[in-house]
Amino acid sequence: MQWIDIGANLTHDSFAHDREAVIERARQAGVVQIIVTGASIDSSTAALELTRAHPGTLFATAGVHPHHAASLQQSDLPRLRELLAQPAVVAAGECGLDYYRNFSEPRTQRQAFEWQLRLAADCGKPVFLHQRDAHGDFVALLREHRVNLAGGVAHCFTAGERELEDYLQLDLSIGITGWINDERRGSHLGALMPRIPGGRLLLETDAPYLLPRDLTPKPATRRNEPMHLAHIGAVVARARGQSAQQCALETTAHARALFGLPDLS
Repeated sequence: MQWIDIGANLTHDSFAHDREAVIERARQAGVVQIIVTGASIDSSTAALELTRAHPGTLFATAGVHPHHAASLQQSDLPRLRELLAQPAVVAAGECGLDYYRNFSEPRTQRQAFEWQLRLAADCGKPVFLHQRDAHGDFVALLREHRVNLAGGVAHCFTAGERELEDYLQLDLSIGITGWINDERRGSHLGALMPRIPGGRLLLETDAPYLLPRDLTPKPATRRNEPMHLAHIGAVVARARGQSAQQCALETTAHARALFGLPDLS
């Protein structure tokens, strides 16, 4: 079985000492391609650099997370456009709104999000989306720009039925992480899995975050890795009433279609 991790923060400092080993462990676990998440101009640049050492296997996103929206100036947009023009950069983001932490003012977040939606439309690349406690404003901006966008994924979906239906109506894909493996916070997600069409479901680890709680034996550290994607996929498959192989086939095919990734088979 082949799996694709559509969101891993491999430029994170926690991977500095063994990044190549992490990538190799993922490969041995059947994770054949990984999209490295960019969350700022600097981390997007680093993600792109990492892809150059692993052509065809690693890809990147380029964008500014809402936590860092205050750091994005209009003068930065040409650099972001340059990053998005690179073939190895397959999506714009991580971008969106986060009113839970409000590390940047909501108005500033909305401006940064709108800039990035316009850049994504101009570059013809899908958007890699983040939303927390900002659903109304998030959906309103997406509805305004959706007709010009080449698709998008609601990254790390953890919400409920209403949010899922809104995203599906916007023709967005849905990214599922190890949150579904958390019996404390993610138990509601299982019932929603059959409602996601096969051509809209994507899987991601969000490594080093969101280590699946039900791994056995328990890892020595709380750091998540892309090698755990198959474990997440198995839980998603059971919730959907399908085999892990079918889940892998569907999610891999959709990731390649949405992000334009090469088929390695």
